[in-house]
Amino acid sequence: MTQQKKLKKAIRARSEKTGESYTAARRQVLLAREEPPAPAPPPPAPKPPAKGGITEESVVKKTGHGLDHWFGVLDAFGGMTQGHTAMAAHLYKEHGIPGWHSQGITVAYERARGLREANQACTGKFQVTVSKTVPATVAEVVAALKTTAWLQDADPGLAQALQAAFTGDKPREIKTKGSDYAWLRFPWDGRTVEIRITGKPTGASVVADNKDLPDPAWVEQRRAQWRTALEGLQRHLIG
Repeated sequence: MTQQKKLKKAIRARSEKTGESYTAARRQVLLAREEPPAPAPPPPAPKPPAKGGITEESVVKKTGHGLDHWFGVLDAFGGMTQGHTAMAAHLYKEHGIPGWHSQGITVAYERARGLREANQACTGKFQVTVSKTVPATVAEVVAALKTTAWLQDADPGLAQALQAAFTGDKPREIKTKGSDYAWLRFPWDGRTVEIRITGKPTGASVVADNKDLPDPAWVEQRRAQWRTALEGLQRHLIG
């Protein structure tokens, strides 16, 4: 069928359907053909990481369901009153969710339901982790931590806490596991600090984990203090 015959057929079909005259139907058919096609809708934006350090994509890939599904499971379990340990155990034992994901889903649930704030542990205390990759081996970082040179711009309280950790009544040592991992745990103002050093192809990852903080204000304070300290460590190691 030629294009002209197709056009006439479309005009007649519209005229019969709408009751328009042939001329009016022809005008509307031609106008419709001139309209540009509607643009394709944009792809859906990826979902941001869920609170609790676990992503929607990770949960779906590992469990076959998204976070909303598991939030419903925990609601049905009575999660608002059961507590963190019971909820994580329920996901692990009754639904076969691996340990890390059962913990992550539980933390995300607690934050979504207002049971836990950002950076808050299941004990009610807060914690914050600050990390930096430095251009050095694990052994070089360990040696640097035992000095005070990298702490010149750091918070005086941190410098005192580290000095006390190495030279106090109960001196501590930086423990090592092979050549690619080391760690040190010590108190600072009555709060636990753990420094972990892991060898990487590009240097070493230095992680400062601060636990037992009483409130979000302490979280931001410790975050700022450790960022300054680790920047000083990086400068010291570069020389």
